[in-house]
Order: sequence, then structure tokens, then C-alpha cells
Amino acid sequence: MKYVDEFRDPGKARALLREIRALVADIPVCRRRPLQFMEVCGGHTHSIFKYGLETMLPEEIEFVHGPGCPVCVLPMGRVDDCVALAEHPSVIFTTFGDAMRVPGSKKSLLQAKADGADVRMVYSPMDALAIARANPDREVVFFGLGFETTMPSTAMTVLEAEREGIGNFSLFCNHITIIPTIKAILDSPALTLDGFLGPGHVSMVIGTAPYDFICRHYGKPLVVAGFEPLDILQSVWMVLGQIAEGRCEVENQYRRVVPEAGNDPALAAVHRVFELREFFEWRGLGSIDHSGVRMREAYAAFDAERRFPVPNLRIADPKSCQCGEVLKGVIKPSQCKVFGSACTPETPLGALMVSSEGACAAYYNYGGVRLGKPDRRNDGGRLAPAETRQ
Repeated sequence: MKYVDEFRDPGKARALLREIRALVADIPVCRRRPLQFMEVCGGHTHSIFKYGLETMLPEEIEFVHGPGCPVCVLPMGRVDDCVALAEHPSVIFTTFGDAMRVPGSKKSLLQAKADGADVRMVYSPMDALAIARANPDREVVFFGLGFETTMPSTAMTVLEAEREGIGNFSLFCNHITIIPTIKAILDSPALTLDGFLGPGHVSMVIGTAPYDFICRHYGKPLVVAGFEPLDILQSVWMVLGQIAEGRCEVENQYRRVVPEAGNDPALAAVHRVFELREFFEWRGLGSIDHSGVRMREAYAAFDAERRFPVPNLRIADPKSCQCGEVLKGVIKPSQCKVFGSACTPETPLGALMVSSEGACAAYYNYGGVRLGKPDRRNDGGRLAPAETRQ
């Protein structure tokens, strides 16, 4: 297939749904309870709701929304550190747009900007480096965040800053790693999962081999999935096929983008600039060993945490906010007691309502606030985007 509309073909969707229903009918456990599949990536969550996929699938299949939204898992204390850096009088603080409205304990970066801080939205770390070139008398800090998907571009920007001798550029590093996160979820006693839809963009960098432990040690099948409707339906069909046949493997549905061995140049840049932290704190998941990276000593001159004082405090989320339970898959967004009332995209209490990959934003934008839970209608393969909230 060459064109995006081919990945949204209703006829192919109906064929996949028929195959999925046939497999479900042959899996004995489905007669007792739904199968729970975690889509790790927030991009998958939004596609599932945007195209109404959950309403098409049989009731024996239930999606559990994972923590694969890097803005959503950022703890409140790290947002406070961003604000402190942004309010330093010599600093131009640069960030992706998703992070602008994530609430800290006192304010967000957007509120800090309104109060006079020089906070600028950029589309890439190279944009931040260009700002540093254009403002040699100012310190430019880039807020580096994201899984292995965005690590390479950040690392390559640091290497370019070193090559050009740009001394007024630094990185506030909050990059995180996917594998320890999945392991922490699998070790959680409160969650029972039958399989995974693996993250497509992360896998484009790291490949598929790092997921082998999920099958080997935990006995859960994983299929690396693309983001179009047919990608997700085919990935569900592939996971079901493994369960029906008694197999447990890592399979790659997203072969057109994801190489089995990963991207060597990207990984080389990451390993040159970054090293694993002993531990990193996650919103809702607590401290996870080796789940984040920091800058190596050789690049200390580009490390904002070494160049500027930051509070580095642990701040608890508001008691009314249940982002942690949603991130761990324990509850659905619509089950949070403040969802759609005190917490909306206009007045977010938690990051999951802010980010374009947040599960709460997906539920709110595609009908969850109106329905309380997804409508389980089976419409036979309609793949137009689901009606948004009026």
C-alpha cells in the first residue's frame, strides 16, 4: 500500500474484523472474561478512539491504555524545575508545545511565559540551537523529553552544538526509556494483561529485539504496531492469532517503518551523548530503575542541570487527580472522579488531559466525557474519524 487512504479501507477493515471475531470464538478464556491488550503508545490510544476502533471490536477485547506518552509521565517536580529555569533572567527556555500547559505545583510554562519568562515553543531541538546562534548574549535551554523516539535528534543537536562551538546552548534532559517502564507494568500485581501492541515510533529506533524478555519471562505476546486503523486492527488480529495457537513471540506488523535491528546511526548518537540514570521518577509509577538518561560527563558543558540551580523537589499530584491509576491501566480516564468536570483541556489538573497523546484527552475529545465509557456499537468497519465532543 502506498497511500494513507489505503490504510483506512472499510472493506479491508470488515475482513479483519471477521477474522478477529472468528479467533475470539476459538479462544476459551474469552468465554470467561475479556482479553486485555495494552497499547503502550499514546498515539495508538488516539487512533483507537479517533477512528472508533474500540466500538468495532468484539466485547471480548478490551484495550488498556499504557504510559507511552512522555509528557504525561513527567512528574510535577520536573515541571517546577522547568519553570525555575525559564524564570532565570538570562535564559531563553525552549520546549515542544505539548509541555507548555502541563501543570506544575504553582504554574505551567505557559503561565510562566505570561508572567514574563522568555519561553518559546519549537518544533525540534535544532530550532533551539538556531535561537542560541541568533542570541549569543543569552543562555538557551532546550527541554529534552521523550522516549527513544526523540533521543537521537536531541543527541545530534548536542553534537552539532559541540562541533560549532556554541557555548550558550544547554539541555534540560528528561528523556526516558521504554523497556524498564514495560517491565514495571508487568511486575504490577494490580494489572492482568494478555498481550501488547508495541510502540511503533520507539521501535523505529531500538528495533524489536529489546522486547524479547516480555515473551521469554512474562509469557505475553507483543506485536509492534503502526498507527493507521488497519495497522491497529491487523496487530490485534496478530496478537489473537498467537493466543489461539499457543504461541508467544515478538512480531513486527510495522515493517514498512520499523527495522528489526533498529537504527544504528541514531543509537550511536544516543550512546555517545547519554548514559542511564540509576533511577528516574515517573508520574503515577514512582521511581523506576534505569528508566531515564542523563548527559555523559564529556558533555557536562551542555547540561542545564549542572549549569543552573534547579529545585529538584518531589511534588505529589493533587489528591483529586488520578493520573497515576490511568497511566498504570488500573482505571479508564472516564472513571477518574474529576474527568470532564474539574479536569478538562481548558483547565487541566493532570498532564494526561493536556498532551496530544494523553489518554484523558483522547476520551474527552472523542466522546468519553459524554458517554462515560466508549459506546460498544459494532458498525461493521466505519473508519471515518469518530465524532468529536460538541
